[in-house]
Amino acid sequence: MRLRLLLLALGTFAVGTDGMVTAGILPLVARDLDVSISVAGQMVTVFALSYGVLAPILATVTARWPRRRALLTALAVFSAANALTALAPSYDALLATRVLAAVGAALYTPTANAVATTLVPAERRGRAIAVVMGGLTVATALGVPLGTWIGRTDWRLTMWLVTGLGVAAFAGLAALLPELPQPAAALSLSARFAPLADRRVLGAAGTTFLVFLSFQTTFIYYTVATRHATHGSQDRLTLLLLVSGCAAVAGSSLGGRLIDRWGPRVVILSASTAYVALSAAAPWTLRTMPTAFVAAALAPVFGWAIMVGQITRVTSLDPANAPVLISLNSSALYLGMAAAGGTGSLALSLFGDRWFLLAGAGLALLATAVAAVTTRPVPRPHASTKTPEPART
Repeated sequence: MRLRLLLLALGTFAVGTDGMVTAGILPLVARDLDVSISVAGQMVTVFALSYGVLAPILATVTARWPRRRALLTALAVFSAANALTALAPSYDALLATRVLAAVGAALYTPTANAVATTLVPAERRGRAIAVVMGGLTVATALGVPLGTWIGRTDWRLTMWLVTGLGVAAFAGLAALLPELPQPAAALSLSARFAPLADRRVLGAAGTTFLVFLSFQTTFIYYTVATRHATHGSQDRLTLLLLVSGCAAVAGSSLGGRLIDRWGPRVVILSASTAYVALSAAAPWTLRTMPTAFVAAALAPVFGWAIMVGQITRVTSLDPANAPVLISLNSSALYLGMAAAGGTGSLALSLFGDRWFLLAGAGLALLATAVAAVTTRPVPRPHASTKTPEPART
């Protein structure tokens, strides 16, 4: 059982490295393709928007596929797309390859999370999701700083690294992952969106959207935000990303354990409140290397605890319908990332490379408020307000 979860995490490691490493190579992409950093940042928007739109569509098209086949197909498309990104001769060609990479990612990640929830008892779902999502956190801990360091002179080398990770994940799953149970039934596209009629599901999706809108508004332009501290040194930036990634691993693991003990609401609200405070302090903490190290060590712990809490929150609403709910949550996540490309670029142009960070803090506060309202327990109506008479003997 543990081996299967680790194999799923290997795939999310490849996908996660691809999705997050852009923050470390954005200036190099902009310089090579002769565009501004804000324009180069739209490669994240294109990837995330494509993912958010395609995830439910792909889930419908592949609904009757065996899970193993879906996972391997996703990784094959993902790996080929990243190879094409590394070879892209122009900015337009680059954007086209990011759409193709999103196809593979949109099929893989929700399927991997859904499979994880079926492999363990209900009381261990938080930890199972944390293991699979650990592939993403390890990607931030190792893949992102490694990719940033490798691409410090040529960003295309970074994309070849991502391609290699995708191929390695494909080979590992093809060799070691056994056949998985066939999905019970195929759902239409309208049926996949039907859960949004439930206010609890809609509230969870809205929270996920706002959380990632907040996070990515600043992270996409992390190189710019930390430039004063790093003095433009790619090695210092790599070190900050390494610290941030290791903290993300800790946050994912800790979040899973705390969720199994206290439930997702307590973890989501506590971690969100702490994240708001850290985001509000970012214009000051990211100005020097010592304080930037502290911020890099703390913020991801709370951010990834929120992420695991949101997935657990969604799956607990209707465990039998977990694949559909996770797909909707993933769409909300990537739509938040897509919107962040615009909000981050706008905030950067309006407020400059220091104060644009407060836009992320404001969005984090809004996400916390939405989470507080939409996770509030609904009181059960009493069958009768009349006090029952004591039984007579």
